[in-house]
Amino acid sequence: MSKAIADPKPGERWLLVTSAHHMPRAVGAFRRAGFPVEAYPVDWRTRGPEDLARPFRIASDGLKRTDTAVHEWIGLLVYWLTGRSSEFFPAPR
Repeated sequence: MSKAIADPKPGERWLLVTSAHHMPRAVGAFRRAGFPVEAYPVDWRTRGPEDLARPFRIASDGLKRTDTAVHEWIGLLVYWLTGRSSEFFPAPR
């Protein structure tokens, strides 16, 4: 529906603004719809590689992050299997 509402013209630049953890699934859906967008991720949940070795203050913080990750990976798989995404894990172009 977004493509029909926005009616993108050739050569126009459209930014897709959404949470960083949700970006691959959103990009895949836009590509499947034939709506070329540039990713502009926001709402980062980590500070990068240095967070890999940093322990959580409380266990529930780790569980929340795991829940978000599992939700998105399942979403990627379901979108891909049902044809709602152009590929399983859409990478930058």
